[in-house]
Amino acid sequence: MSLAALLGLTLTAHLLSAAMTAWRESRPPKPVPDELPFIALMRPVCGVDPFDAETLGSSFNLDYPNYEVIFCAPSERDPACALVRRLIEENPQVRARLLTGLDAVSGNPKLNNLHKGLSATEAEWFAMADSNLLLPRDYLQRLVAEWRPGTGLVSAPPVAERPGNLWGAVEAAFLNTNQARWQVAADMIGMGFAQGKSLFWRRDILMAGGGFAALGRNMAEDVASTKLVRRQGLKVRLTRHLFAQPIGTRAAREVWDRQLRWSKVRRDGFVMIFAAEIAQGPFLPFLAALALAALGAMPWIALPLLVALWYGAEVLLARIAGWPASARDIAGFAIRDAMLPALWLMTWFGRDFTWRGNDMTHRDVARSDAPVTE
Repeated sequence: MSLAALLGLTLTAHLLSAAMTAWRESRPPKPVPDELPFIALMRPVCGVDPFDAETLGSSFNLDYPNYEVIFCAPSERDPACALVRRLIEENPQVRARLLTGLDAVSGNPKLNNLHKGLSATEAEWFAMADSNLLLPRDYLQRLVAEWRPGTGLVSAPPVAERPGNLWGAVEAAFLNTNQARWQVAADMIGMGFAQGKSLFWRRDILMAGGGFAALGRNMAEDVASTKLVRRQGLKVRLTRHLFAQPIGTRAAREVWDRQLRWSKVRRDGFVMIFAAEIAQGPFLPFLAALALAALGAMPWIALPLLVALWYGAEVLLARIAGWPASARDIAGFAIRDAMLPALWLMTWFGRDFTWRGNDMTHRDVARSDAPVTE
């Protein structure tokens, strides 16, 4: 591929994905069906994070006529249990309970935590929402509205709000105008991927694919969920509008470790797609533009214009979508893009990682990757 073609292709993909996401975010919510099913909202908890009182508390403010909330903690001694019990006591108007203990159904501690919730409910429809996700009042309606023939799972990547410092803005830059943008664009062309932050299942589809044990066949449940659904000839669909995750302050090492972990998850699940990720940021197009300018094939004045066009598209998308877009956030875009090539390269040097004190290894996943019977 020539340098000019590389520049043109990557710039077109960047601008087109930003335009697609901005268009979708500007559309009105989807209409909700007249008949709404009973839904079990399952929320895993493990430890206490700064926004947990707000995010877990949002479980009780949903404007949905028929649902229950099942909180799942790994043990009675977990610090989150006291907060959850207080929230349940303060909201007697909502059917809610706390379950504790782990079911060893996979090598994934989050799935082992949630499994008891699936066993405890009779609901045929259930939503799994991470503890740090802030649920809007119409959260469940948005999930139901997306279900149509051919759907096997409804999901949504998180979008960051309220970054508290520069590294919080970097985290938001990864989540919003990078990861969410590409996931929404993929969904719009019929290639939706699940994101473990929010998963809305129909029980029969999950069980036909092997249940929670099957979701442990990859190093993250979102990768395994995508594969489980596609094996049944169904599609993962994303909600029209995404759900917020408060960010607060972050440390540089914290952002690096989290992004490297997610990068390893993507490599583990979809290695060829991950290999192409080196072209999603400005590293290759900017390098191609520099080479073209050095060769005299492009005027040097085009370089700052390219930078302005590249980041201008991101800023416009963020402002249309209502995502953070201050001067600090724009600096976060640039820092993120400086990190992307290093993260991509480091991902090829190791596949294992630690999550909440649990060592996640591809060898354990490989040992559990056997046929699952119902």
